[in-house]
Amino acid sequence: AIDDDCNQTGQMTAALLDWPQGTFASEVVLEGDKVKVVREIDGGLETIRIKTPAVVTADLRLNTPRYATLPNIMV
Repeated sequence: AIDDDCNQTGQMTAALLDWPQGTFASEVVLEGDKVKVVREIDGGLETIRIKTPAVVTADLRLNTPRYATLPNIMV
């Protein structure tokens, strides 16, 4: 990332916009006008709910990457 992978861009953006933030999200669920953000911490999982609009930054485990096969790339 442009912030040297230090998680500064999302936090600074949230501060400038005065929006709530959820950082290092490993799961994101929209619940009406709120967002449930689950993140991994040393002791397990932490779940927070924040109002929208909000800034949410993602952890590597938020998505399972799909790898393109060579035949699909060549098409």
